[in-house]
Amino acid sequence: MQGDVLIVDDEPALVAVLQPALRAAGCRVSVASDGNSAVDRVVAAEPDVVLLDLGLPDMDGKDVIRLIRQSSEVPIIVISARHQEAEKIAALDEGADDYVNKPFEIGELMARVRAAFRRSRASTLNETIFERGDLRIDFAAREVELMGEPIKLSPKEYMLLHALARRAGHVVTHKRLLTAGWGEPATDLQYLRVYIGLLRQKLEADPSDPEMLVTEPGVGYRLVLPS
Repeated sequence: MQGDVLIVDDEPALVAVLQPALRAAGCRVSVASDGNSAVDRVVAAEPDVVLLDLGLPDMDGKDVIRLIRQSSEVPIIVISARHQEAEKIAALDEGADDYVNKPFEIGELMARVRAAFRRSRASTLNETIFERGDLRIDFAAREVELMGEPIKLSPKEYMLLHALARRAGHVVTHKRLLTAGWGEPATDLQYLRVYIGLLRQKLEADPSDPEMLVTEPGVGYRLVLPS
């Protein structure tokens, strides 16, 4: 695992744990202790992944996400002691890719970082084709194949799959998926559940025990990337 990771956190003890772990995994690590410095670093250094605490001394971490998203699609993994579901959803809606609660196991965080690297590199290498095992999506042609066979999707099914694949490995909130499928987030959540169920019927080996399109309870869905 090689790449540049920006840690945005004002807790020296946590930084002291994360830095050596990331460096041992082959990452180059830089640190910002406040939101303004973080935004400046993203613009100047273009890191591959950002690890962001929400409780910063100069601004809320959700504002940092909003500012970063004005100029960058860098994967952002929130690491925060705010365990409220509303905080998690708000951060993801602003554009965060993932959310890890403090305290966390370092192994879990490293797995999330590896997934972020894979997504970042996949989107950089090929903007028009997405492949995950036997699943292949041609975004330009709007074509989906499973095990080499074409899969017929309705327009809404395709738009939901497109939104999940574009952020593969990361949580996509109900709000973002509703906007992708219906154009606005106020649509009844039950419609989204029905269409995710239809996608699972067409794409999962066992739709009752999905391994690709998994539920993030209360938050949204995730298209899981293979290890």
